Amino acid sequence: MGEFKVHRVRFFDYMPSAIRAMAFNHRTERLAVARSDGAVEIFNFTDSYYQEKVIPGRDGRAVEALCWVGQRLFSAGLNGEITEYDLENLRPQYIVEAYGGPIWTISCNSQGTHLAVGCEDGTVKLFEILKEKIQFQRNLDRQKSRIISLCWHPSGAQIAAGMMDMIKIFDTETGRATHRLLVERGVGTSKTREVVVWSVAFLSDNTIVSGDSAGKVQIWDGSMGTLVRTHLVTKWDVLALSVSQDESSLIAGTSEGTVVQFQFLSSTVDRQDPEWVRTRTFKSHSHDVRALVLTDTAVVSGGMDTQLSVRPLLDKVEKNTQEAAQRKIAFPHRNLVSCAKKAGLLLFQFPDHLELWRLGESDGNGKPGDSLPLKRKPEKLLQLKRKGEDHICCSAVSPCGGWLVYSTVSSVRLYKLQYSNNSVSITKVSKLPRELQSVHQLCFSADSSRLFAASSQSSVVVVALNQLECKYLQTLRHKSGSRQPVHLLFPSEDGRWLATANTDCQIHVYNLQKMKLHCAVPVHSSCPTAIAIHPTSSRLVSVHADQQIFEFSLLQQEYTEWSRKLQKQGLHSVWLKRDTPVTSVGFSPRNPTHILLNDTFMFCIIDQSLPLPESRTLLLNQTVLRSLPGPERARQSHAFKICKNFQNVLSVALLDDLSLAVVERPLLDVMAQLPAPVRQKKFAT
Repeated sequence: MGEFKVHRVRFFDYMPSAIRAMAFNHRTERLAVARSDGAVEIFNFTDSYYQEKVIPGRDGRAVEALCWVGQRLFSAGLNGEITEYDLENLRPQYIVEAYGGPIWTISCNSQGTHLAVGCEDGTVKLFEILKEKIQFQRNLDRQKSRIISLCWHPSGAQIAAGMMDMIKIFDTETGRATHRLLVERGVGTSKTREVVVWSVAFLSDNTIVSGDSAGKVQIWDGSMGTLVRTHLVTKWDVLALSVSQDESSLIAGTSEGTVVQFQFLSSTVDRQDPEWVRTRTFKSHSHDVRALVLTDTAVVSGGMDTQLSVRPLLDKVEKNTQEAAQRKIAFPHRNLVSCAKKAGLLLFQFPDHLELWRLGESDGNGKPGDSLPLKRKPEKLLQLKRKGEDHICCSAVSPCGGWLVYSTVSSVRLYKLQYSNNSVSITKVSKLPRELQSVHQLCFSADSSRLFAASSQSSVVVVALNQLECKYLQTLRHKSGSRQPVHLLFPSEDGRWLATANTDCQIHVYNLQKMKLHCAVPVHSSCPTAIAIHPTSSRLVSVHADQQIFEFSLLQQEYTEWSRKLQKQGLHSVWLKRDTPVTSVGFSPRNPTHILLNDTFMFCIIDQSLPLPESRTLLLNQTVLRSLPGPERARQSHAFKICKNFQNVLSVALLDDLSLAVVERPLLDVMAQLPAPVRQKKFAT
């Protein structure tokens, strides 16, 4: 497989934020997820649940609710503002003040013409959705209590609003409340405590479903304003509800971390009229379930434990298949670590600051698996706080360690670093080209003489670096017409090529000597998750969200013989069933035929000189091979050498001294930093 000295890095204290809200676009099958730090993430459910886009947060922007209108995404929060997002430039497009205090909920009618928001001052405000903006239309009757939850009737003629101790039904034409549904309080001491109606759903047959802080899911007749059925599902809060598109199933999320499913069916064989019956309970989380989505085939949930859970409904998918497996997305599908390969430095990106660390050193030699004694411990050289209120969206450190750059949605900041003994001095480059404004990705050339910045409409800005100044050289553009953001950048070691990938699944390669487009790689249906260019052979390797691997010759502008053979034979089924994307690709200078890959749970070396694994062979065969004699070992060896010794890998980088820097963030360390969950009675305690 190849031996490496490995720096096992566990001092990146990355802490994901809690999930506050979710919205699912059934037409495009995109899930929008809002985090407690104000960031919004877009997942593509048709492409292996890949995290396509991340819109960074901002101090003071607390997103409480999300809403899709066609392909437009809106959010509302406790700052009292409604935001529409620019999904091409990954930033807020505009912000509208609602003038009703904090906004607790936002909902769109099924016609896509109006938004309703529920405010702290007791008003439900209607906004008309225009082509370029939204415009305030009217207030519905003001209430004495804040509006916590909202849902439109599918006809658009009525709105159900949940508040303290009650639900009100409004006529959207007149703005008047037509019914008042009183929600009973809990039993015992909780009778004196107000009940918060955290979530409501309004069905086409005028049934209203509510979830409240007394742990009840209640079914109401919206036409008569009467209670039909009460289901007590928890001693704590029911925080979220979601209904299937055909209104035959609904789910409720609780403070205990459980998700309870109800289905509209006959409770007994001889009973003809169906009713809402509790059918299943899922335990997917350790903490509050704050957001829920019920798709056609799965229950999607998220909350305080920061993980996005996708649990397929076994009556909707084929059993014992990849689609039937539960997924938990705990870490981002992008790289938050930048490595200075020549200087042995790591740059860690947090929303509000950057940390620059020097790796430790060891003189020792040992057997594989041995822990070597440290001659010098890892050292934090620098902590750089960002300027302004916008969170950091991307950052990079140059291979020589002499330059550091980061970007927010509003500005780019570039710094020159100088080292003397154990101290670092940092100097800000004051004058940046005006073309460097809002960028999505940043990286340096291998010789640290150029900076590449992915800008709007899939373009790349090239800047030359010299001492304490930088000079604009060129903006590289392709001709495909795509306006989607570039999410991957990779410059070749020889300084000749620059490869880019965008969320339209397109890969473009630019010739940096001629400063123009060299070629476009044939488009694969799945989004690229990692790309790299071989340092000597000018071959581009791309790995995609569906786990497919391609190798493309930049000189011949065609797929290589190895790539064609791989596609003809097909990848091993165990490889294709992995549920985390490959996040980096690299090459070993010692072995030109080796390709280095990693995802969250494994590190892999693909040896192109060995035969590809057959479908019947064991893919994870390293332990078996060690026990075999030499000739038999050579006969059973195949190209994929997989190591699973690491926990929750965030980044792998091969340094110039041929050692590996593996950045791990064990999930148990993340869970240990979460607040305590609600106390639950356990057996024998």
